[in-house]
Amino acid sequence: MYSRKSLLTIIATCLFGVNSIAQDFDDAPKPYGALPTKRQLAWHETEMYCLIHFTPTTFQDKEWGYGDADPAIFNPKKFSAEQIVAAAKAGGFKGIISVAKHHDGFALWPTKTAAYNISESPWRAGKGDMVKEFQLAAQKLGMKFGVYCSPWDRNNPAYGTPEYVSIYRNQLKELYSNYGELFMSWHDGANGGDGYYGGKKEKRKVDQSTYYDWMNTWKITRAMQPNANIFSDIGLDVRWVGNEKGVASETSWSTITLVGKEGKAPMPGYMDDSNLGTGTRNGESWIPTECDVPLRPGWFYHASQDDQVKTPAILFDLYCKSVGRGGAFDLGLSPNTDGLLHENDVKVLKEFGALLKKVFDKNLIKGARLKASNVRNANDQHYGPQRLTDEDRYSYWATDDDVHQADLEIELLKPQTFNIIRLRENIKLGQRIDSVLVDKWKDGAWVRAANATSIGANRIIRMPESISTSKLRLKVYAPVSIALSDVGLFAEPRALKGPEHGERKGLEKANWASESSAAEKAFDNDDQTFFLTDKNAIVIDLGSKQNISAFGYLPRQDGKSIGTVEKYEYYVSDNGKDWRLAVTGEFSNVKANPILQYTALVEKVTGRYVKLLAKQSVFDNDKPAFSIAELEVYGRESKK
Repeated sequence: MYSRKSLLTIIATCLFGVNSIAQDFDDAPKPYGALPTKRQLAWHETEMYCLIHFTPTTFQDKEWGYGDADPAIFNPKKFSAEQIVAAAKAGGFKGIISVAKHHDGFALWPTKTAAYNISESPWRAGKGDMVKEFQLAAQKLGMKFGVYCSPWDRNNPAYGTPEYVSIYRNQLKELYSNYGELFMSWHDGANGGDGYYGGKKEKRKVDQSTYYDWMNTWKITRAMQPNANIFSDIGLDVRWVGNEKGVASETSWSTITLVGKEGKAPMPGYMDDSNLGTGTRNGESWIPTECDVPLRPGWFYHASQDDQVKTPAILFDLYCKSVGRGGAFDLGLSPNTDGLLHENDVKVLKEFGALLKKVFDKNLIKGARLKASNVRNANDQHYGPQRLTDEDRYSYWATDDDVHQADLEIELLKPQTFNIIRLRENIKLGQRIDSVLVDKWKDGAWVRAANATSIGANRIIRMPESISTSKLRLKVYAPVSIALSDVGLFAEPRALKGPEHGERKGLEKANWASESSAAEKAFDNDDQTFFLTDKNAIVIDLGSKQNISAFGYLPRQDGKSIGTVEKYEYYVSDNGKDWRLAVTGEFSNVKANPILQYTALVEKVTGRYVKLLAKQSVFDNDKPAFSIAELEVYGRESKK
């Protein structure tokens, strides 16, 4: 077992490597705080990549596989890794991560460690290697390549025993050995639960703080793939942002002090996650955020979501709130049962890539006259403000050591109209800047236009309305000398704030009723209210008999998960007494991704009363709890 202090020592020395602090000039500012490694710098420069989910789960129309799917169902006859990777590249993404094994345990490569793998499927006559095809497509198209191998395995009969940890490590060794240089090794905090486990349908729990022995497991990564950034809740190189919305906090530090539970060292799925989104100002380690979000509502393909692909406008907003807040944008792609991205997904990615190019290819600051209130050692050649427009992330305007607040005036060649200001620090010297105030010149005076905190590797200030001006002034604040490396001004198209992606329309709720006024929060059409009870069900009277084709459960949206339903049963009744089971299942990944859980019915039903029963939910200190923000019921045409 590792103490918190020993863990940080391991991270700082054995695993993180030497910090990249070398500078070109002898009089450069001293580095401040925790610093990125060379591999982390390469990750920051990558900015955007895609995570590709494709297993038998896709053919089951599920979000998480249980581990019991027959490999015979996995036969994507039109599979094209190149079509998928090319679509990602058209979107401006620079890398892909193959989900080589998800929680269902089905390996997409012919592993020697477990029988449940792609060689047992009819695809490529049992001779295929999908991970290799993704790797070769990425190589051909100039994209970076990474892998994700789930630590939880709902199929493997050894899961939960020491034997499985050896199996898992051998799976990593195979992936590290046979698929070229990896830019990421992606991990999550999956720590057991219900599974098939070789036919023993049961729940298996593991000690989240010790079972995978992550520090020794990741030593394999460092030895075999030294340039691969390790992603998990705690890093070691890149941390989870704490949500699956693709959004970092407005103030987001790349440094963080990790905190475990019960006096134990922090581990994936076992830590105090309250500062994952914000990081820690002057934190002990440089572990920036990855903001992950699927292109569709779910991570796996569902035909029912073909009209719910995020629009280019939504993706641009997510880019500004992920890359634009010092992190990276990880977009989930999900091939269909043919083994291709749906045409709607391909179209959106292409349009998003074109949009990024249109916005950021034209920097309106070009040719501007820049004047700084202080320049380090009065050396304009090395540290002057002209360094801010040379498109080099690591050349920079710097101030003297005793100057912690400075002004930068920007006089444009002509008046310009824009709504985006991009700022970058030279993060080789740490994350130094606390805040920036932006003033515009208007009617002979300076007027406040915008402000930002936590600049770091990238900061996009996206103003709600465009401004027109011939001069700007930046007031920069830091606890040490300033080292700002980039200033850019950009204009997004006026029509960018387009419509949201398609949303299904449920039955009207005006005549609905329930057993209490508190329960009415579950159908008040307000996502921000929720019903919380120590019972395990809610019953709703729809007011009249309805034809029902699907149900929707929206978890509470306040950032907490107490009472969130994980396993469910929906019932219908004509009189509120005699109940008929309509559907049962699990809301996979609902804690991390608390979006509307849409459940379509294979056989349509009729009824006046609906009951949602929680077979399993997130308890409140081991006390039963049930919560719901909104229940949706979807109708169908009556047969004539």
